[in-house]
Amino acid sequence: MSGKPRRLFITGASSGIGEALVAHYASDQTIIGVVGRRPERLHALARRLPGQIIAYPLDVTEADALAAAGSDFIARFGAPDVVIASAGVSVGTLSEYAEDLAVLRRVLDINVYGMAATFSPFIAAMRAAGGGRLVGLASVAGIRGLPGAEAYSASKAAAITYLESLRLELADSGVRVVTICPGYIATPMTAVNPYPMPFLLPADEAARRFARVIERGDSYAVVPWQMGFVAKLLRLLPNALYDRLFAKAPHKPRQLPL
Repeated sequence: MSGKPRRLFITGASSGIGEALVAHYASDQTIIGVVGRRPERLHALARRLPGQIIAYPLDVTEADALAAAGSDFIARFGAPDVVIASAGVSVGTLSEYAEDLAVLRRVLDINVYGMAATFSPFIAAMRAAGGGRLVGLASVAGIRGLPGAEAYSASKAAAITYLESLRLELADSGVRVVTICPGYIATPMTAVNPYPMPFLLPADEAARRFARVIERGDSYAVVPWQMGFVAKLLRLLPNALYDRLFAKAPHKPRQLPL
């Protein structure tokens, strides 16, 4: 990708990391399609930021609606330079509670199915254009399972593997697949966490660092780098030691709104 991206499509844009990414990229030279479940937040972005921002209020689990949004964007502006699947949710879940099973399904639908549904409308057009970036936001929580986070850890582990498969599928197309695993980012999603969050980054700083990863076209990156070191260490720990260290770790609250 030469120069700064001009056409972008970003999900999860109503808040958190997605909103910060839109703010980072918005300029008089950019066209950004933004997806989120809160139309008023999307329209507020369009009013306060420079450039052309096109709001697509929808849920990323609605594949038909995303396909229609993707078709509309391509028809009006051409294949995007960058598509960022930023939409994601996090909530504590425990399988021993039957009511958490529906929550687990919802988290997987948004964090994994929603990512695939985000990319699907654009792949053929980006192949034809011979370039661009498909960017998926996973999480350090997907590297090893965390207690009380069955749904979230499972969804992010699935996202990491899905993105790796997609990267191989598109290896000769000119389209790069970028996997970003954030650590703790200061957003409404982490504001409810009742435990210390090491190396916590403000959302705007995270967006700047993600943009550098995207520009380089890295296949995989952990942000911030300190969490990358922690991630490598976690991968190497034998189960017995990992279990001893993390079995009593504090849990994210259950029954949060999704």
